[in-house]
Amino acid sequence: MFLTDDDLYLFNEGTNHRLYNKLGAHVIEQDGKRGTHFAVWAPNAEQVTVIGDFNGWDRGATPMAEQGSSGVWSTFVPDLADGALYKYHIRSHHMGYSVDKADPIGFLHEEPPKTASVVRDLAYAWNDAAWMRERRGRQSLDAPISIYEVHIGSWMRVPEEGHRWLSYRELAPRLAGHAKKLGYTHVQLLPVMEHPFYGSWGYQVSGYFAPSARFGTPQDFMYLVDHLHQAGLGVLLDWVPAHFPCDEHGLGFFDGTHLYEHADPRRGFHPDWKSFIFNYGRNEVQSFLLSSAIFWLDRYHIDGLRVDGVASMLYRDYSRAEGEWIPNEYGGRENTEAVWFLKHFNEAVYKEFPDVQTIAEESTAWPMVSRPTTMGGLGFGLKWDMGWMHDTLKYMAKDPVHRQYHQNDITFRMLYAFTENYCLPLSHDEVVHGKGSLLSKMPGDRWQKFANLRLLLAYMYAQPGKKLLFQGTELAPWNEWYHEVSLDWHLEHADEHAGVGRLLRGLNDLYREVPALHELDCEPGGFEWVDASDAAASVLVFLRKGRDPKHPVLCVCNFTPAVRHDYRIGVPEGGVWHELLNSDATEWNGSGVQAFAEAPADGVPAHGRPFSLRLTLPPLCVVFLGHKG
Repeated sequence: MFLTDDDLYLFNEGTNHRLYNKLGAHVIEQDGKRGTHFAVWAPNAEQVTVIGDFNGWDRGATPMAEQGSSGVWSTFVPDLADGALYKYHIRSHHMGYSVDKADPIGFLHEEPPKTASVVRDLAYAWNDAAWMRERRGRQSLDAPISIYEVHIGSWMRVPEEGHRWLSYRELAPRLAGHAKKLGYTHVQLLPVMEHPFYGSWGYQVSGYFAPSARFGTPQDFMYLVDHLHQAGLGVLLDWVPAHFPCDEHGLGFFDGTHLYEHADPRRGFHPDWKSFIFNYGRNEVQSFLLSSAIFWLDRYHIDGLRVDGVASMLYRDYSRAEGEWIPNEYGGRENTEAVWFLKHFNEAVYKEFPDVQTIAEESTAWPMVSRPTTMGGLGFGLKWDMGWMHDTLKYMAKDPVHRQYHQNDITFRMLYAFTENYCLPLSHDEVVHGKGSLLSKMPGDRWQKFANLRLLLAYMYAQPGKKLLFQGTELAPWNEWYHEVSLDWHLEHADEHAGVGRLLRGLNDLYREVPALHELDCEPGGFEWVDASDAAASVLVFLRKGRDPKHPVLCVCNFTPAVRHDYRIGVPEGGVWHELLNSDATEWNGSGVQAFAEAPADGVPAHGRPFSLRLTLPPLCVVFLGHKG
């Protein structure tokens, strides 16, 4: 029997994490006949039938049978194979409601605006065994992780063909080569799951088990992941369990009742995104969402999931005024069901795939987001440091003459930097909706804008934490991101813009190759202030350290355009120090002021240390210095 009582029991219990093996459409052999087995959850339906191109969309031709009291309906259709279009016609017990629904666990759907599901086998011959063997070491917390965030529809287009987007297969060699050239370790894709509205960037998901047909088939997407893995790049996906769209063919009001979402709009409708919110307390919804997460890790070899909108899940009053939300069972604002779900999600993922990472986009001070559930945490591997992003961009937008009055904005992070395992994001959200590009946010004349952008990127790489940058950062565009057009690739070889790209490659190489810059990204021992008090000069000096104390990196940041001569800085060791990277170097189209190539520390104490260096601080610059001994 294809769909067993155990499958149904675990589903109803909320612990079936691999629903995709049994629910949905599966091409199998049954009673000696080849065909497709269909199964769908619709507990409040009076009747469910499969309709499709194979039966002329006849709502009475292919009835399904209810499987006991599980709420699951199923049937087997002989001689039906890959490529068949189908939906479920559901007639509800309630109010005479009937509707045609896409398959919630469909592996492929028609390209929007069409909405039918497509029978699809997921067979694929993978060639990424070497990556899969090695990925635990490549994405552990002590590994260098620098992430290139990509929106597939706008990364690159084909102007000769009406500016169409690239397919998954066309994208594969181009993206792999570009990300590898820039020195990134991972690519993170904005949601690839099927979504009705392209302008949602994928964050309004209708097909939680299907890559978008806009760019190709499931096997085409597997090819993209496979190709990136063979190039030595990890692949992370945005995953959206916080909400889903209200389109009639989707999950909402699925069987004439609020099946996946809460019925009360104070809990089941998102006021900002005009979308439904999952009922995390319902066992079957837990099975559905957990199965979606496991599905991408299992069938698509995905290396990690960045969970979108975690803050909106954690709080019942998120973006709601007084009286628009319902307190929890203890009278508080915390969504206890969502908290339990997120813990269960992380436990399930790390149990089955201990070599992946889960990453929370969580913008509040919720404690222990990236701490184990056994300690009371949510269990994520990493958390986006939204506070660092906001504080740093706010500081960098100020005219350098005023930065001396805002030194605390740039140093505040170190009071909490190791309370979580942080990833530092400069994501798509910072360069849309009138916020401007990173370059356009920078103050000053043209030279200072580019210098400030180089300073921002170098400062980011000097800070403890994993790194994430959105596509196009390497081009330093003047215009903010717009999802309907390609990146400004014509800037790739323009002098100042190309200099930013070369610097980014240099920073990624340095971050990856120097243990002091990544080994203790998430541990207090990886950072030590040398001097955070020189606000008048807007200078910050700190050490980054790895497990070998003999090889620290001294990071010296000058946030003004003034060149500072004979600037004395205390260092922990005598011997020779040398310049590892200077963000003002002519190689990146900087002014070329050099701190020094290499020099011995003298015995003059400074900053509480027995030795010191006398440096020339280049303008609007970070200088990385290594110790030769």
